[in-house]
Amino acid sequence: MKKITSLFLLIAFTFVANAQVTGYSVGDVVDDFTVTDIHGVEHNLYDITASGKHVYLDFFFDTCGPCQTTTPVFNEFHDKYGCNEGEIYCISMNNGSDSDAEVEAFENTYGGPFNHAPAVSADGGAGAVDTAFGIAAYPTYCLIGPDNKLLVGDIWPLSGVETFEGSFPAGFDPAPMECFLGTLDAINTSDFIIYPTVSNGNNINLRLSNQITSVTVAVYDVLGKVVLTNEYNSSSIVLNLNVNPGNYFVKTITESGSTVKKLIIQ
Repeated sequence: MKKITSLFLLIAFTFVANAQVTGYSVGDVVDDFTVTDIHGVEHNLYDITASGKHVYLDFFFDTCGPCQTTTPVFNEFHDKYGCNEGEIYCISMNNGSDSDAEVEAFENTYGGPFNHAPAVSADGGAGAVDTAFGIAAYPTYCLIGPDNKLLVGDIWPLSGVETFEGSFPAGFDPAPMECFLGTLDAINTSDFIIYPTVSNGNNINLRLSNQITSVTVAVYDVLGKVVLTNEYNSSSIVLNLNVNPGNYFVKTITESGSTVKKLIIQ
């Protein structure tokens, strides 16, 4: 009897864990919505899907621990597939409890070193979308197809970008692509050389293009938290990091864009 009960609970848990969107069932047509992100840009669902894109939504709120942990993974996925310029469109949708300023602070703190997906707060209309989708737990990641139908109601648990890639429907095989967030003819002065890439934290050298006039350098841990940030007016920079051993990301930001590279601290 105990085994039967345990099996029932496992099935029930699996059902709940895969049904965090309760306002729609998989296969339902999702209602249209228009939201405005924290930078003032409008996003209309049906306009996006009409261009043939698959839409990934991330429902979150700023004090949600699992949201803080997985937001950099969602942003890495967004970055890997072209920052909404390719076949995938990503939007982070607040539950309606946080303002533009609070969502911006959340993204700055936990969003990680990658180009961030557009984020919508209560000020931009996220609450109404959260209510329509009937979100039962946070974070919830879901997928809407170009036909406006809900394809996946809960992409979880996340082990990395590959979890999102595992949700691609049969026959959908988008190619990773670079993000073009600035002018295409700009010289990429954000690219850099870093050495050593395995270090004890002392005397980490960054070498950038001699054409730069200023650069912001930020170092993030694997949870997306900033452990160092500073501005420099030099193409030759030396970092000294007093951090715990582990994997980190070093991001350089210039007028022409940003570049991220991995660093291992032993």
